[in-house]
Amino acid sequence: MNRIPLAKTLKFVVDNRGRTAPTAVRGIPLIATNCVNNKDLYPVYENVRYVDRNTFENWFRSHPEPGDIILTLKGSQNGAVCLVPDPVDFVIAQDMVAIRADENVIYPLFLFAALRSEDVQQQIRNLDVSGVIPHFKKTDFDKLQIPYPEKRLRKFIGDFYFQLSKKVFVLQRENETLEMLAETAFRAWFMEQPKDTWERKPLDQIANYLNGLPLQKYPANGTDSLHVIKIKELNQGITNATDRCSRSIPDQYVVRDGDVLFSWSGSLQIVIWHDGEGALNQHLFKVTSEKYPKWFYYFATKHHLEEFRAIAESKSTTMGHIQRHHLSEAMIPIAAEPLFEQYDRVISPLIEKIILNNAQIKTLTNQRDMLLPKLLSGEVSIRV
Repeated sequence: MNRIPLAKTLKFVVDNRGRTAPTAVRGIPLIATNCVNNKDLYPVYENVRYVDRNTFENWFRSHPEPGDIILTLKGSQNGAVCLVPDPVDFVIAQDMVAIRADENVIYPLFLFAALRSEDVQQQIRNLDVSGVIPHFKKTDFDKLQIPYPEKRLRKFIGDFYFQLSKKVFVLQRENETLEMLAETAFRAWFMEQPKDTWERKPLDQIANYLNGLPLQKYPANGTDSLHVIKIKELNQGITNATDRCSRSIPDQYVVRDGDVLFSWSGSLQIVIWHDGEGALNQHLFKVTSEKYPKWFYYFATKHHLEEFRAIAESKSTTMGHIQRHHLSEAMIPIAAEPLFEQYDRVISPLIEKIILNNAQIKTLTNQRDMLLPKLLSGEVSIRV
């Protein structure tokens, strides 16, 4: 396959590295490396800081434009890539650049897809000589070799990768809206307008909180094994899981799509799992109930998250956590059965749609990521 150095595909690089922007309490979001990953199409707003208008206009050397490609150059997200949306509502911090493809040399969407390919990502890892903190230097752009098939194929691959990524993005945004609607209804009905006659129960009486196993005691035996789901997998996904365990664990400790997982130490978060079958590690609860629907114990637990996080932060240990008695002290109002059934008819379909969307996201993502290297290598031939 023909290749071309990254440096020869670019016409401009937005580079503010080596400078720490002065931040403000509010204003324009400042995207850091934690906001860029190889799963999301555009940057995500996680723990963002802000800059004021004066800093935006006078401090930065230049700003990204729609269609640019953000490339991180340092840290645990080294080499992560995403697109700049239209309109651009953020600025980029140091330890990353925004690269602008030269359309006369390469199709921008193809460059985006190629940079995300395992071949190029491995090159970036190999070019890292820091030894401590992963670091990809701008001076290495001429060493990074980008696959360079014929022009019509570059157009096809770029459009193929982008369209599947855009479909995933749309489904993710739809899920955010669905969950917001469901949670708003839950809060309005149960937390803001509960009746005095309603029964109140603690969390551990509306659901079972099954703690995970110390899975290092169940070593994997051959190929018949499970990914170990730890706290970090709740954010990074199961594909980044490095540990596996034996499939012989009791079935209640097997995690499947649609299960509710709650990390009771560390980051303290709750999710509806959608990343495939795995094994429940310690420091995670799998939350289930034989009496109440998924949405109820999911949002009931989520309602107490900030309270639980405050408890965890007050611990003197390096990894804060809550204990089971905190579940017993967290109370939730429960509507009378006829009214509860009415609420269920409204909220359950929203949660079911989220789970269905997540299944479609996984299918699209797997198809995209499986076909990309085959298209780049020519293993899959396309008549354009």
